[in-house]
Amino acid sequence: MSDPVSLAFEATPRADFLPAGARLFAGIDAPHPIGYGATNSQPSTVRHMLQLLQVPSGARVLDVGSGSGWTTALLAHLVGPTGSVLGLELTAPLVTMGASNLAATGRPWARIAQADPDHLGAPSAAPFDRILVSAMADSIPRGLLAQLAPDGVMVIPVAGRMVRVRRVEGGEPEVERFGAYRFVPLR
Repeated sequence: MSDPVSLAFEATPRADFLPAGARLFAGIDAPHPIGYGATNSQPSTVRHMLQLLQVPSGARVLDVGSGSGWTTALLAHLVGPTGSVLGLELTAPLVTMGASNLAATGRPWARIAQADPDHLGAPSAAPFDRILVSAMADSIPRGLLAQLAPDGVMVIPVAGRMVRVRRVEGGEPEVERFGAYRFVPLR
């Protein structure tokens, strides 16, 4: 039997989330431009991020930097219909593209919305069990950490490294760092 992340990849073809001209290259393990200075991340990177995130069925998940909607759709598959996923994107045309791509998956427990440029994440919708960030931060954003439920997990690229942060109630967060990565900057 396949692991949940592999099953999500099988059920959510990357080609469906790429611009028409890039769909032939969907199987190549490389990032692809989707317009507006954004990319659809390298599949091996997305797989690693989702494995680190360990998304349980029924979880409430925030996807920061949803782009073309692929990661939001993968997360929606992982949480299933008893969970919820909120994808946020700053660039309005990408919100439209991502929402359309996501709608085609038939996973109504997930949605993509316009991000508020003045507030990172979705504080009014918190807490989240999991937060996935697909843009590079200079440091762990305290504002996003505050949006995690106790024992919640965030995976985010920080200063060139992939970081897994678990919120510990009443204590300092547990932080693990993995490998070197490049992402568009977190705004």
